[in-house]
Amino acid sequence: MDIPERWAGRESPDTHSAEAALVRPYTLTAGRTHTDVRLPLKAPVQALRVAQPNRWPVNDPRGRIVELCQAAPSVAEISARLNLPLGVARVLVGDLVTSGYLLVRPTLTEASTGDERRELIGRTLRGLRALG
Repeated sequence: MDIPERWAGRESPDTHSAEAALVRPYTLTAGRTHTDVRLPLKAPVQALRVAQPNRWPVNDPRGRIVELCQAAPSVAEISARLNLPLGVARVLVGDLVTSGYLLVRPTLTEASTGDERRELIGRTLRGLRALG
């Protein structure tokens, strides 16, 4: 069996799987680390429409992001739940916002109402329960 030249002198292609795991998420964003969408880490992200089945390849997290956003998680939650670097999650979410799949909801401000604050507390509790 012929071994590709890049693996010559190495035990196997698997010896660099840890290195590949560090690089791979950024291939999802074509190396981009920024998005043009204003995307605070704590901002709730809501799905506007459900992705069609097989819209994205099986290993592509964009479909899973759209699914997660049915419950309006924050960008930070999306990153944690999908075990993606935060920068990658931000770029993917930004792309989905630009494509019309997601909407970034405003975060709380000094002028936020009691209902908005209770909604945030409720979302936070639901998120914590889902993780536990």
